Amino acid sequence: MELIFEVRDAEEGGYCARALGHGIFTEGDTWEELRANVIEATSVHFEDAPVHPRLVQLHYVKDELIAVEAA
Repeated sequence: MELIFEVRDAEEGGYCARALGHGIFTEGDTWEELRANVIEATSVHFEDAPVHPRLVQLHYVKDELIAVEAA
């Protein structure tokens, strides 16, 4: 099983991540801290589950608005 996290920039700085299809949310000030927190949150969430994810994908989403002037 592969678990996918959607990662976005947090408003106060750092990153926030949520697992698609599961109630797992975490954050981190740095990318390295986020990765460690994702692994920990995933381990806790699936602690008693019969099936555990073998892979975790961090999908970084960056929204950017670009003003386009009318011609």
